[in-house]
Amino acid sequence: MASIAYGQAVFSPNSIKRPIPSLSSNTTNTFLGSKLSSQCTTRKTQETRPLTVVAAAGDVSAEGTTYLIAGAAAVALLGTAFPVLFSRKDLCPECDGAGFVRKSGSTLRANAARKDEVQIIKMQNVTRLCHTKSIVTVNGKFPGPRVVAREGDRLLIKVTNHVSNNITIHWHGIRQLRSGWADGPAYITQCPIQTGQSYVYNFTVVGQRGTFFWHAHISWLRSTLYGPLIILPKKNVPYPFETPYKEIPIVFGEWFNADTEAIISQALQTGGGPNVSDAYTINGLPGPLYNCSAKDTFKLRVKPGKTYLLRVINAALNDELFFNLKYSSQDKPNFPGATFLMTARPYVTGQGTFDNSTVAGILEYESPFLHSVTPLKKLPLYKPILPPLNDTSFATNFAKKLRSLATPQFPANVPQEVDKYFFFTVGLGTNPCDQNKTCQGPNGTKFAASVSNISFVQPTTALLQAHFTGQSSGVYSPDFPINPLHWFNYTGNPPNNTVVGNGTKIMVLPFNTSVELVMQDTSILGAESHPLHLHGFNFFVVGQGFGNYDPNEDPKNFNVVDPIERNTVGVPAGGWVAIRFLADNPGVWFMHCHLEVHTSWGLKMAWLVLDGKLPNQKLLPPPADLPKC
Repeated sequence: MASIAYGQAVFSPNSIKRPIPSLSSNTTNTFLGSKLSSQCTTRKTQETRPLTVVAAAGDVSAEGTTYLIAGAAAVALLGTAFPVLFSRKDLCPECDGAGFVRKSGSTLRANAARKDEVQIIKMQNVTRLCHTKSIVTVNGKFPGPRVVAREGDRLLIKVTNHVSNNITIHWHGIRQLRSGWADGPAYITQCPIQTGQSYVYNFTVVGQRGTFFWHAHISWLRSTLYGPLIILPKKNVPYPFETPYKEIPIVFGEWFNADTEAIISQALQTGGGPNVSDAYTINGLPGPLYNCSAKDTFKLRVKPGKTYLLRVINAALNDELFFNLKYSSQDKPNFPGATFLMTARPYVTGQGTFDNSTVAGILEYESPFLHSVTPLKKLPLYKPILPPLNDTSFATNFAKKLRSLATPQFPANVPQEVDKYFFFTVGLGTNPCDQNKTCQGPNGTKFAASVSNISFVQPTTALLQAHFTGQSSGVYSPDFPINPLHWFNYTGNPPNNTVVGNGTKIMVLPFNTSVELVMQDTSILGAESHPLHLHGFNFFVVGQGFGNYDPNEDPKNFNVVDPIERNTVGVPAGGWVAIRFLADNPGVWFMHCHLEVHTSWGLKMAWLVLDGKLPNQKLLPPPADLPKC
């Protein structure tokens, strides 16, 4: 469920604290604007209790305690290359006046109001699992450097490509108001940056704050090209919870011993499923449960009695994850005599193969004596319990507890009146095998995926450029259907014909249209959770359920008062989800599954929001350095 990765957790080593969770603006979620329902109040305990996280693909963090981290999306990272913790200036002597770390090039430093950064795309040899390979990186770092700014800042990030692959960078969860040229998905808002070329991503963060992340948005390059994007509140604006002693990014990823570009290329040629990853990682490190990885373990050292803000991001390529962190106050008032594992493993709903392994990091307490760390071998080690791999009930129950704050300061501006209603199906399917070839998909076909049975065909010209220049003929067709062309029992016995249609179709919306979209999973080739990410907008999750959506009964239970605000949401396996948003951002906006394999198979589409009448309702012209195809 790419939408249930609730990524910012505030906790104290001496107690469990469940603050107002902030998931308001992204799957990337923001930390100002959400809350857990009344079942999840702040409480202290003398027992050792787990912090379970369900992380969804494309998700970013907000404050919470349990996360379902799904596949790709989103959140912050800290690894051996990033030893400096982010905090506000009074907590961080290495920070400048705006709270941005200046250390040794491992963090992309941002200065007040305008932040100019440089990202060099280069190859770097990296060793994991006793396997060394050359990977695509930013500035030679894996995972990539953190970008930190404040709400209202303007960012100008120059990306220069020194590798043979074409490159684009997406700023996951940033709305890009009128600045769609900086959004990043290849052939949607820009042509890719070719070898030896540069492009400046120029955008302003408007009305958002929290944990986001950046990643490559072309082919499978985001398996190594990713990093956290932290948006702090405006100066002198406090967090809506206890000020943390330190902030710790926790970024999940996947490590492949093989070249991911070769993996997906082979899969698309044969029509079969791609090879799975060899390990999951926390801040780039697999941890002690994998062979040859004991030294490659993320360690979180904490002080008893202090409160820490965890910025949790799931940047994994193809998996949603359960994450659990145990901490205790039961042993000693100032120094718990134990060490704890933090672990994550996949949340699995589909029928295909997956990486059935577990990543682990270590949480250990600093000794009050001599500022040292007590040797781990002398302390008991607590291992957390994770939900079963296919525990959809756990994931669903957690998601239902999340609400927006719905306060005057952080209102939930849910569209109360709807201008246009849409019903899309999402799921898998097949394409016929090419003539005179043998394919490895179902019954000799090729795997495919679709939205409303239309598998998206990637154009060779960027959609936004084609729209802006009035040269869209032959690039895309503006006739994406508002409902499926063929109705069937979506969650019952699947139809015999699993072949999808193919095309580059988009949905056109007038400016300021209020939209209600229901996305329905199908049982074709097996029901499966799909973390759907919408670029350019935040939306409100007003309803969800299992089985087939009932347009007469289900809307009666919609929450239009304080629903969670997201940019990625999990379409439940064998179920549906309903969202509402206001189309107030002119441009072309990608919507796709954040499980990269499904995106590669065609589970994607785009929305075109037309210009409004006023000058501030129109898409700005393209920058002079916009890459050419």
